[in-house]
Amino acid sequence: MLQLGQQFEKTYKKKVKTMGRVGVLLLNLGGPDKIEDVRPFLFNLFSDPEIIRLPFPWLQKPLAWFISTLRAKKSQENYLEIGGGSPLRRITEEQGTALQANLEKMGKDVKIYIGMRYWHPFTEEAIAQIKQDQIRKLVILPLYPHFSISTSGSSFRVLEEMWKQDPALRLIDYTLIPSWYDYPGYVKAMAYLMIKELNKCENPDNVQIFFSAHGVPKSYVEEAGDPYQQEIEACTRAIMTELNRPNPHVLAYQSRVGPVEWLQPYTEDALNSLGAKGVKDILVVPISFVSEHIETLQEIDIEYKEIAHEAGIKNFYRVPALNTEPIFIEALSNLVIESLDQSPCSFTQVTHPKKNMKMYPQESWEWGLTPIAEIWNGRLAMLGFLVLLLELVSGHGPLHFVGLL
Repeated sequence: MLQLGQQFEKTYKKKVKTMGRVGVLLLNLGGPDKIEDVRPFLFNLFSDPEIIRLPFPWLQKPLAWFISTLRAKKSQENYLEIGGGSPLRRITEEQGTALQANLEKMGKDVKIYIGMRYWHPFTEEAIAQIKQDQIRKLVILPLYPHFSISTSGSSFRVLEEMWKQDPALRLIDYTLIPSWYDYPGYVKAMAYLMIKELNKCENPDNVQIFFSAHGVPKSYVEEAGDPYQQEIEACTRAIMTELNRPNPHVLAYQSRVGPVEWLQPYTEDALNSLGAKGVKDILVVPISFVSEHIETLQEIDIEYKEIAHEAGIKNFYRVPALNTEPIFIEALSNLVIESLDQSPCSFTQVTHPKKNMKMYPQESWEWGLTPIAEIWNGRLAMLGFLVLLLELVSGHGPLHFVGLL
């Protein structure tokens, strides 16, 4: 058996060296392509112990079923408001196509793969294709500019486990790009889109710039050492420096879920505060999103826009997500090329750094939601868990009632 394993390793290494190309794995969250996908997407989301941490693993699937069933109708209504499904897969594929074409122009023979966490194409599907294509060197690039233990970190941990379990993967040279929030090309692309939107305004220098980042629980930063807040704030400063305009700006955090305290100020509170101060024109910048999806198209463009108008803000402008903006694609291309020329960054360096950072911390309330869960999919999560516990313990409750219908 040992000799067979050694022979396999020699054969595979030979094929990788002679036939393999460079691959780039783009990581993202994923989203339901159509209304029928919403409930199974939610089930996948809440089946992940990194999203809802439970003391008893056997409760994970029943709770995921309960929450996904409970939230499916409301989530479907939200997706209907943006066309009936998430555009995230389509946009990510377009980004991948543009990135591969741009790298080819730069003389690099690179193949792009897309791995989503909770919907097709899943990360496992991408890795299977990477193995089949006999990729010899792989760049793993999360489409999250800012590192968080619950976004990029979560994806890296899944890949780390796959690498541990599959000897074929361990023969592939890989490198990670943990974050790129301060990369000059990315900062330039953000400022460029902001200038385009400001120039459409009647009084561009007087428009309040409003950076809205996805929030994380405060304990992630203060107790677990998550660098997310630090990277968001540094990114905001870099973009304003690149922008070089006199506009005032604020930073707030959206998509809060659950009863624990999240990073503040919250987007809705900041909007009300600006309205109370008499601000009439704001330009919202979705700083932590590089693709249009439910949290920009529905949460910002519909929910927060309504809050802003109710607060007295007259003009609500928004910077579009980067999507396939050429300056952005050029930045990603340079990131890939530079990572190939530099010393590799491994999973261990990112998921187990020397600094005091804990992956997937328990919240002060023992069972918590991470910020990946979209806001409307998580508002009743804790209620659902308590109801499920009631059902399991007493034999009475909503599930018991449904069983009688």
